[in-house]
Amino acid sequence: MQYSFELVQTMRRALETVMASVPAHQSVFGLKAAVAESILKAAAHGQTSYDGLVASASDQIQAIIAMLT
Repeated sequence: MQYSFELVQTMRRALETVMASVPAHQSVFGLKAAVAESILKAAAHGQTSYDGLVASASDQIQAIIAMLT
């Protein structure tokens, strides 16, 4: 799937925002990649706004951390 330059930039900003909200003690190996994957999946399903991508990834962050630990 191809994304516009603007959407890629939006997804990157969303990823950095979500990662900045993760406390250091919860930051586990592979977390950033898994969060990026969740953002890509949200975009593939039509979620293209910054706020929507951040909300989507933030909603999944605890499940992702649990999966990786």
